[in-house]
Amino acid sequence: MWMIIGFFAGFLAVILARTAMFRPKAETKPEINNWEFDGDAAVDHLAQMIRCKTVSYDDTTLEDNAEFDKFKALLREFYPNVFEKCEYEEVGRRGIFLKLKGRGDGQPSVFMAHYDVVPVMEELWERDAFCGEIIDGELWGRGSLDTKVTLCGSLEAAETLLAQGFVPENDIIFAYGGDEETAGASAEAATALLKERGIVPAFVLDEGGAVVENVFPGVKEQCAVIGIAEKGLMNIDMTIRGSGGHASTPPPKSNIGQLADAVVAIEKHPFPRELTKPIAEMFDTLGRRSTFLYRMIFANLWCFMPVLDMICRKSGGELNAMMRTTVAFTKMEGSDAYNVMPPEASIGANLRLMGSMTTDKAVEYLNKVVNNPNIEITVAQGMDPSPCSVTDTEGWQHLKDAISQTWPEAIVSPYLMLQCSDARYYSRISPNCYRFSAMHLSSKERGRIHGNNERVPVQTVKDTVKFYLNIISKR
Repeated sequence: MWMIIGFFAGFLAVILARTAMFRPKAETKPEINNWEFDGDAAVDHLAQMIRCKTVSYDDTTLEDNAEFDKFKALLREFYPNVFEKCEYEEVGRRGIFLKLKGRGDGQPSVFMAHYDVVPVMEELWERDAFCGEIIDGELWGRGSLDTKVTLCGSLEAAETLLAQGFVPENDIIFAYGGDEETAGASAEAATALLKERGIVPAFVLDEGGAVVENVFPGVKEQCAVIGIAEKGLMNIDMTIRGSGGHASTPPPKSNIGQLADAVVAIEKHPFPRELTKPIAEMFDTLGRRSTFLYRMIFANLWCFMPVLDMICRKSGGELNAMMRTTVAFTKMEGSDAYNVMPPEASIGANLRLMGSMTTDKAVEYLNKVVNNPNIEITVAQGMDPSPCSVTDTEGWQHLKDAISQTWPEAIVSPYLMLQCSDARYYSRISPNCYRFSAMHLSSKERGRIHGNNERVPVQTVKDTVKFYLNIISKR
């Protein structure tokens, strides 16, 4: 009896001791730069960019090429120093390269964004979706958040610095895509071009995380999360074929009923958890800032991982998506008539692949869970997770410093990007690809990305310019 009590007392002592030592690591904060720039002009330039209807479609014949040309003409008008000092090159169907020559011959830094936007349903917007108007301190329009704001911010910063005689240490490339929203080939073509020229970027920055709040258990402070990897993507169809017939004489288990069983089985048996490098580093960084109970969990994952996994599965959402491959059922097809049993029915799903999970492994797991030879699982589209970037480089530290100089109260942390970006192509040729959208975004603002009534606070636009001044000046 006393041995059991002694064991549990020792176990508790270890848990509490590790929790007590799990405190934030000491960091030196960089000095704040007092940049002078025309913030109102930056906002006006972004407003005019928003008015360009650069909507990309899977069916490219629906695109208005004149609007894309208009957008590119605005860049030349707004940023004369940039276009005077930079080499201009168009890559792929809609890619733009602007290369600023540096003093040295080291590998370049790449700043990415995209200027195409997703379609809108105008009837669901409170304003014209391309009005570019400022209302109550917010600039309205599609692309104001995703991602004309960061494109504008990077060029505003470059224009300001070049007007002051700035010359970077090594080359800087501004790489802007015009078909990112449709997974177009411009970014892939740009990566192939760099590889052909023997260029391995020393630093790549694309859209991704942001300065956010209330995204980590027990942490109330602002968190600047930087994606150092992104999940893979796979779209699948589960199809069943068989005899149809009149709905008045249904079989014991219909085709749709079998598909329904498959959906239930998959949702009851989610993919196993996997603690990837980005999430492990995030837990280590933000877990140290959490409340005592959560600190105890994150300080002792060797013991409490099953508890954390249960919390993730119960809560769903972002926390769960950070721990496993997810499956979201999004499409269903069957009969066109209520009284006809469909001879063929299908359900479509979108998967986001975690860490070591490949498309082949995912299909194998789903077939095992469904366990129905009548259901065929086919891959409509698939790409494996990206490689993971490193966080012990000079570029990573410069990125952290630039964030701290712009948002001094934010805790900077790695994380795993759940969506896909053009950076996945660059991660094939560089181990230093980071995904961070230089904005402080509330949960409501994040929800407006690709949604209705997209808009960005005017102050956010100016802060984005400050960030790029801080980061570009270090390259």
